[in-house]
Amino acid sequence: MSFILKYKNLEEEREIPTSDYTIRDLLNELELSAQTMVSKQNGELVIEDTVINDGDEIHLVQIIYGG
Repeated sequence: MSFILKYKNLEEEREIPTSDYTIRDLLNELELSAQTMVSKQNGELVIEDTVINDGDEIHLVQIIYGG
């Protein structure tokens, strides 16, 4: 089972290590903060507790702060 990860210039197929693998697990693995990222699953905004399923496309977008 696998999913497609899109992040910045990266687009790669990754294996799903467990049946309850979540967006939060992915962010932790990539050492990214959920507070600075927006996550999309198959084009829809999702929360960090969302489970990643086989064939999903996960797009991570970094939030940019400015003033």
